[in-house]
Amino acid sequence: MTSLVDEAWDERVLPALCEYTRLPCLSPAFDPDWARRGAIMEAARLLESWVRQQDPTLKTEIVELPGRTPLLLVDNGANGDPIVVYGHMDKQPPLGEWRQGLGPYEPVREGDLLYGRGTADDGYATFAAVTALAAADGGRGRVLVLIEASEESGSPDLLAHLENLKERIGTPRLVLCLDSGGLSYDRLWLTTSLRGNLVATVRVDVLTEGIHSGQGGGVVPSSFRILRRMLSGIEDEATGRILLPELLGAGIPEAHRSNLVALASEFPDSAAPVVDGLKLLAEDPVERLAARTWGAALEVTGAAGLPAPREGGNVLRPSTTLKFSLRLPPDVDAERACDAVISALRTDEGAHVTIDMEAAAQGWIAPPLDPALAATLERVSVERFGRPHASVGEGGSIPFLADLQRGFPGTRFVATGVLGPHSNAHGPNESLHLPMAKAVTQAVAEILQSTEV
Repeated sequence: MTSLVDEAWDERVLPALCEYTRLPCLSPAFDPDWARRGAIMEAARLLESWVRQQDPTLKTEIVELPGRTPLLLVDNGANGDPIVVYGHMDKQPPLGEWRQGLGPYEPVREGDLLYGRGTADDGYATFAAVTALAAADGGRGRVLVLIEASEESGSPDLLAHLENLKERIGTPRLVLCLDSGGLSYDRLWLTTSLRGNLVATVRVDVLTEGIHSGQGGGVVPSSFRILRRMLSGIEDEATGRILLPELLGAGIPEAHRSNLVALASEFPDSAAPVVDGLKLLAEDPVERLAARTWGAALEVTGAAGLPAPREGGNVLRPSTTLKFSLRLPPDVDAERACDAVISALRTDEGAHVTIDMEAAAQGWIAPPLDPALAATLERVSVERFGRPHASVGEGGSIPFLADLQRGFPGTRFVATGVLGPHSNAHGPNESLHLPMAKAVTQAVAEILQSTEV
């Protein structure tokens, strides 16, 4: 099976993945005019066409709902409760300057890495899933490949699609999620937990138009100061510690902490591209891994109302807008956390406050992995890399998993993927590690072919 997967990737996947990389199919949160621009639909049609070329017998269609992003559905046509393979086709924006010779929408291969926006997050998933299905001779039993187009926006359209397709999907016996990763590229990684996420845009207005700071400074409250004070009610600016109890979990389960302790000795560094001399928020490697996978954290991700430094005059600005992302521990109720954040964003100074909360993404804790699945992952990892697979919690969010787990509490899950050190999924210079992509593809194929799954 190894040679089948490798040949498919080299000859058929890479050319099509490069075509996909060139498409600016930004998620709706970053392109509200996505329907008119058409890049998401173009990506869906490219993927649909490629799947049909690989196997015309597969039932492949683009599912559309009014006002929703499309969904690509691939069905092998077998009977029974399905194995669902999940991925997404929407992308993050470029987010910063890419290094010389690279660009978000021009694929560039350097050795084992393919650079470009969406290569690893999560454009490879459709190609991996369908290649795996072919390598597994169609799989044993029913297989559905489900590729959505709003994941990078918190999957606001996915529940509508799942409701629309509920009779066709039935009750999944297994969900394979290909949108995660691990700490290295030298083994397969299984995701044991995911953090939740809240994204909010907050605007504070104090004037109807800007005025000279000599006239208004010290008289009119600063919109920036008011916003800064609001955030200080959520986060301790001196330490980065989150203050609202509704945003803090019950603590790391012992089995998960034991795993982090074991991993910390092998991965003592943060793997972040920090500047020389930066002091990290935690000195201990165990606590760094714990913070990344089970901690709450706030980051301001965007701003408006602030001119570039060379354009900033002596003006008391009329408003300030900040967009921020709050990562939540896997066991925190995201809706309750959302209510707490909204309550904290208040001021008694009479400024006008506008809050736009995106959909709250619930965290996820994986159910125990059954022996057959663990054995398959072990076998493929050893064959590909010479060492067994490993498990770790991930700091990102995949709302789909929490939604499915609530709807189908008996379903088994495998969350894996290609994201690793310096893959930069949401930053500049995103890259796909091709040996890992091939290994994940083979693992999916082995699972689909197994008689014990």
